[in-house]
This record gives sequence, C-alpha cells and structure tokens, in this order.
Amino acid sequence: MERSPHADRFAEIIGAANVLTAKSDQAPYLTEWRDLYQGVTTMVLRPGSTEEVSAVMTYAYQNNLKVVPQGGNTGLVGGQIPQETGDEIVLSLSRLNKVRAVDPVGFTIIVESGVVLETLQNEAEKVDRLFPLSLGAQGSCQIGGNISTNAGGTSVLAYGNTRDLVLGLEVVLPTGEIWNGLRTLRKDNTGYDLKQLFIGGEGTLGIITAASLKLFPKPKKMEAAFVGLPDPHAALRLFTLAKAQAGPVLTGFEIMPRIGVEFCLSHLDGARDPLEGSHAWYVLMELSSGSDAFPVRDLLEGILGDAFEDGLVEDAAFAQNLSQVQDFWHIRHGMSEVQKAEGGSIKHDVSVPVASIPEFLDKAAAAVEAFVPGCRPVPFGHIGDGNIHFNVSQPVGADKAAYLANWDDMNAIVHGIVQEFGGSISAEHGIGRLKRSLLKEVKADIELDLMQRIKSAFDPKGLLNPERVL
Repeated sequence: MERSPHADRFAEIIGAANVLTAKSDQAPYLTEWRDLYQGVTTMVLRPGSTEEVSAVMTYAYQNNLKVVPQGGNTGLVGGQIPQETGDEIVLSLSRLNKVRAVDPVGFTIIVESGVVLETLQNEAEKVDRLFPLSLGAQGSCQIGGNISTNAGGTSVLAYGNTRDLVLGLEVVLPTGEIWNGLRTLRKDNTGYDLKQLFIGGEGTLGIITAASLKLFPKPKKMEAAFVGLPDPHAALRLFTLAKAQAGPVLTGFEIMPRIGVEFCLSHLDGARDPLEGSHAWYVLMELSSGSDAFPVRDLLEGILGDAFEDGLVEDAAFAQNLSQVQDFWHIRHGMSEVQKAEGGSIKHDVSVPVASIPEFLDKAAAAVEAFVPGCRPVPFGHIGDGNIHFNVSQPVGADKAAYLANWDDMNAIVHGIVQEFGGSISAEHGIGRLKRSLLKEVKADIELDLMQRIKSAFDPKGLLNPERVL
C-alpha cells in the first residue's frame, strides 16, 4: 500500500519507529483471535504518552482521519480491527504501560491503559492486595481494552464487572482534548458520572489512556472443588445452596459440560481430569476469605455434604493446595481456546436471569441440534451471574467453512431464545462489528436515539472507531 502523506507528520509526533507502515510490522494488529476479520490500514501508530495520543487525535480530527483504538487485540467482536477498506488508522495503546501510583492504604492503583491485566494483578499482589478481574486472556489483554469493553470474567460473582472496579479515568477525546478524571474517591456526587460513558463504550467516544482502580484485600484462604453433576438444574440448586450458606465468601461458580472438559483433556497442555468417573456436567466452585481464622474448607465441605444428601452432586474433588486450585481453573480458562482444535465454532455470549439458566440451556441445545444435526453444543460460563458462552462446535468431519456459513442463522435461533427469557445478546464481549446489526432488534428506538445523540456530542465527525456499536 502506498505510504500515506500523513505518516511523516505522525512520525514527528511519536517518532518514526512508532509509525508502522510495512505489512509485516502491521500484521499482529490486523487479525483478531477468532479469524473473523482481517483488517487493512495505511499505518499503525504507537504513541507512548497521553500527550502523544492527544497530539495524534488533534491532527487526525483536523484532517478527518478515522482512528481505531486497540489494546491487547483480544476482543471477540471485531471492534479493534480496522475495516477492509483501508481508510482507518490503528492506534495501539501498548506503549502506555506505566503503573503511575499504588495506594495499599486506600486500596487503589492508577495505571496506564496499556498495562497487561496479569501485570496489574501482580502489581497488586506486591502490596498484598487483589485486583480481581480475571480472564482467560489475562496474559495479553490490556486494562484499557478491558475497561472499554466492560470485561466480565470469572470474578463477577464476588466483585462485579470491570465497571464496578473503576474509580476514575483519563481520556483523550476525538478532538484531542484530554479529560483528566483520575479520581480515587469512593464517593463523588457532583453531577453526571462521565466515566461511565467510556466504560463499555468500545472506544467510540474517547480513548482511555489511564485509570484509577479499586483494590481489595488479598484472600488468605482459598478452597476449590471440581464437582460432577447430572444436569444444569442440579447445578443451579447447588449454586442457590452455596450462595445462601457462603454469601460473599463464594468467589467462583462456573459451569462446564463434559464435552468441554474432554476438549481440554485432548488439547490443553497440563490438563487432567479431576474426577475418576465421567459426568454430564461440572461445576468449579471456589470459596475464599481474607481471614486465616475463617473455616473456608469446613464451609465448602459442609455445602457439598448437604448437596450430596440432596442428590444434587455425583462426585467432587477438593483442591489440596493452591497448585490444584490453579489446575482446576486451568481447565475452565482453557475452555474457549481448545474449541479451535475441534474445527468451526459458532459463538454466543449471552446472559439470562440466573433462575432461567437450566431451561435456557435445554431449549437452546435442542434448537441448534435440530438446526444442524450432529453439531456439538459446548455451553459454559458464569452461572452465578447468568452469563453463558453458548458455543457450538461443528459436527465431527464437517467442512468448517460450510458450517460457519450457518453463523447468522444459528445466532438468530439462539438469540431469539435468549430474548424469550428476557436476556442479553452480549453479556460481556460487547457489540463491536460482529453484533452491530443486531442492536436494533434488541434496543428500543428511544435507546438507540439516545446512544446516537451521545456519539454525536462526543464525536461530531464520526471519526473515532466508526461503524462500531452503532
């Protein structure tokens, strides 16, 4: 592609080494994890400070250049990948990777948006604190992207979504103006809470360059069990029992089908079956406490003992140490990754009311199996917050491309069932490019109109992450 006349000006702002124009240098920024989108761009820009991001955006706004912000490129709805038209510039935040301040007394940390989530977790651990956001991609995803997509993960049950962990933001607006809202206050009731517009905004309203975040006491005791059950109905009853007895001490409750565990045993390095027998469904259950004196193990054994008596549980393995806790979570976190080895997988990131999960799973599985005979549903996820990743792998031996051609039709079937239960077609991955056309089917006209008004107010030229979300 011919070098853009704007590249020289950007080189003056951020340095020539940080203006990537060669296709080989751009490649990691142009393909997303699921291989659904292959983008094209004239350049990838890698600013190293908030001021450089501001200068880049000021010039882009003045020259009507479209800009796509990108974090760790782990998004699953294509919002971070440039269009195939080649008229969008990628702006990577990866060089904004400083930890600006840590306050263990106030339980806060201020970091730049390019800090990798796992690095952030480790920084909190250094001061005996916990940053609870936990995702399968935590070794490469960046906190700015997590905030922009309001990431969920496996700790929502105890700590909430990313939205609940943010105290303040620093944001560069489409015009290049900088809003410094890096407050660490727990209470600030002075008008509109502007940060909420950027959390989950998917980079359409502004570019998050730094964030002040909540920290929590680091658990002193953690216990986990890998539980075999007959069906999701038993899993829901177990969750109700565990939540009633453990309350906030219940920090994880994940559901997985046998086929998903089998995929992990076949394709995930280091995975081993925690239970001797085979079970139709599994729950990974975690309890933790900040007090050494709290009898976490006794509570976990008591809950599962009651569940055995009630006929809910078929078998359970208790982690004997932290390494075994991590082994259990290794299987759960690997559940998405291993499906690639089984061919095409049609994805649904949905949520329904917690009480409706078993009925939803029964109905959705029957519907997709009727639509594509031989397909293999692999639903798993966060039963405690109603979020199920209803993934459907191709029939054994099927043609991958032919199977994936069913994507839109299968989505329509599953999303229709989700709506019957009053659920959401995007629980934690966002809208991006993949689900943009679906919004009008699930949002009222007034909601869409208000969203358009907000977009127009912040980005009147429509240059920042255009054609995403709306």
